[in-house]
Amino acid sequence: MQLVAAVALCDSLARPTRVLAGCRSAPAALAGGWEFPGGKVERGEEPSAAAVREAREELGVRVLLGGRVGDDWPLAHPWSMRLWWAVPEPGQPPPRPLQDHGELRWLGPEELLGLPWLEHDVPVVRHLVPLLHHGPTPLV
Repeated sequence: MQLVAAVALCDSLARPTRVLAGCRSAPAALAGGWEFPGGKVERGEEPSAAAVREAREELGVRVLLGGRVGDDWPLAHPWSMRLWWAVPEPGQPPPRPLQDHGELRWLGPEELLGLPWLEHDVPVVRHLVPLLHHGPTPLV
């Protein structure tokens, strides 16, 4: 099995109301499909470290990881995706599309299913919808 590490970048680890999704701009076969930021785990790299690295490379932000979102999610054989909840570290600039994404969007539970997700991300999105809270995140 080969692994992709990704983040469900959210507005709060304690009470997430929105997650960040990216629209692929490359490669051509995936362009226009939406996904969670992430990428391949390199040889000898811990998957959680890969998720942090990929968020920095693809979004320009350092993140703090929370718990995992589900188990490993199957992608095209032989790949699977490991997804973590994450928030930007305090003081980070807003995420911006740096690699392979032409657009980023913050999405609430009612918006998640309205995008053309990459085929293998659809089960993940369906899993996430009931995990997101409705309304603004309370200040704690």
